[in-house]
Amino acid sequence: MPYFGSYLMFTIHEANAVGTLLRRLIPHITSAADWNAPAENAWINIVFSYAGLRKLVGDKLLEGFPKEFRQGMAARSGYLGDVGVNAPEHWDLPHGGNGFDIGLLVMAGSLELKDAKLATGREALDGIPGVELINRLDVGVPPTLREHFGYVDGISHPFIEGQGGSPLSGQDVLKPGEFILGYENELGSVASLDAPEALWRNGTFVAIRKIRQDVAAFRRFLHEAGGGTTEGAEMLAAKMMGRWRSGAPLALSPDKDDPALAQESSRNNAFSYYQTDAEGRNTPVGSHIRRVNPRDALKDSLTNIRLHRVLRRGFAFGPSLPDNTMIDDGIDRGIMLAIINANPGRQFEFVQAQWVNDGDFITQGTRTDPIVGRRDQADDYQYPAKPVRKRVQGIPAYTATRGGEHVFLPGISAIRWVVEQYFW
Repeated sequence: MPYFGSYLMFTIHEANAVGTLLRRLIPHITSAADWNAPAENAWINIVFSYAGLRKLVGDKLLEGFPKEFRQGMAARSGYLGDVGVNAPEHWDLPHGGNGFDIGLLVMAGSLELKDAKLATGREALDGIPGVELINRLDVGVPPTLREHFGYVDGISHPFIEGQGGSPLSGQDVLKPGEFILGYENELGSVASLDAPEALWRNGTFVAIRKIRQDVAAFRRFLHEAGGGTTEGAEMLAAKMMGRWRSGAPLALSPDKDDPALAQESSRNNAFSYYQTDAEGRNTPVGSHIRRVNPRDALKDSLTNIRLHRVLRRGFAFGPSLPDNTMIDDGIDRGIMLAIINANPGRQFEFVQAQWVNDGDFITQGTRTDPIVGRRDQADDYQYPAKPVRKRVQGIPAYTATRGGEHVFLPGISAIRWVVEQYFW
């Protein structure tokens, strides 16, 4: 389903002005109670960076919040692999260290519904000079559901216990405390913070990432490393992702694309690795989907992958590069990621640092994710093939981080509590 959205970022110049903004917005903030079928087919949510939340409630109250949130993503760039071309000095998206205090995240099933939600936001801001809009990025999911590199996106997500409905075949069922504070998590405890419960209950953390995609460079690499043929390029693209660009998994269709399989939500995630593909002959051990969700592949290790799952939503920004074009047109395009996790350290940051930007856990040394990994430590990729193993070298940096921040998404009752405690 296509979506249309906007990320609006604000700086707080006068904390008292925020009370008025929050009071106006509370009736319009979308609840997760109607998760599967929101009444309006449109959403508006409010998030805070640490810098923004501390302006409202002070430092003391936030000492029990995760250090990743308090430090901010720019300060954690070394651990996350945001170095070189990915370093914060190249970011064009504001973060908590340079002005991003509050964000409004708007998403809708049509442009008209999005405009209506944006109008609601403008009305809430009317006459409040103490809050300044510093950045707007329009995003969306196109009707093809494909991101700029041509892959169908958003196929695999965990199922949250209690969300309603039934899990699909191959879908992990996880405790809600992995994603929402105040509920049992996979450690068997209630996800909580050392802070007033009224502030954090029903809230969560969202890792926001802006990734620029050099589509022309990606296409040139596939063409050259794929032997100059369409078939070779498509096979390489599939081996790097773990799925054909249609979304069909290599685990179930290793030799050729199967678009019909890709459309079947009851089948396109129904696979594992341990028993049938431990060596990665179908789905390479270093491919993107096997890195970010190893499923049962790490069964013999000490790693419990259920502690490192996230809810990820990706939205494209910028226009598509015309088909078959291999020369960059200079227009900015890429993907915005919103990664929901109740524990930013053991969820998003662990996946990014240990699985995306390292290869030790799969005996790949310093090799990184072939789609979104850093390129300053290794720029090659290898996978089993016949008659001999295939190795491609000189992978260019066709993705680059252009922004990121850990933000707190409070529950509606928490926003009311902040208003009552600090702005009444």
